[in-house]
Amino acid sequence: MKKEDKSTIIKQLESTLGEYAHFYLADIGGLNAAQTNNLRRICYKEDIKLVVVKNTLLQKALDNLSVDFSELYGSLKGETSLMLSNTANVPAKVISEFSKQKSNKLKKPILKAAYVEESFYIGENYLEALLHVKSKNELIGELIALLQSPAKNVISALQSGGTTIHGVLKTLAER
Repeated sequence: MKKEDKSTIIKQLESTLGEYAHFYLADIGGLNAAQTNNLRRICYKEDIKLVVVKNTLLQKALDNLSVDFSELYGSLKGETSLMLSNTANVPAKVISEFSKQKSNKLKKPILKAAYVEESFYIGENYLEALLHVKSKNELIGELIALLQSPAKNVISALQSGGTTIHGVLKTLAER
């Protein structure tokens, strides 16, 4: 491959990585064409971009970004696929479900590493934890719901109490 081609690919990887908040490094090597196409189809439906990359070019692209990704460099061995998503746990769900299919005897894709919510997860033993990671927006939504709950209870009690008092006063006025 020519040096110009490599630099073009590195620039494309940089821009692609900049478009997504989270990415996973997975090993899909050994899957046949039908399984690979099925995985690509599932990723497309789940709004995941799946890219097979050369480890050296990915490392150079990661070097050029503002975040220090050196923790991931040990995972850049063998065949590597990049799964990019703006939802933190969707690629983990795809990896988990696809590797459990009966037709998938290799049990791939295998999680190598992930960069999710500005944290690094190295090794396939983190897959279960990544399945339950919530995005910042989900956590903010839960926090707002928790903060609104007491206020809603007070308003509800005041409204129901008002109708009760109104009923009592109406009954007394009729007597």
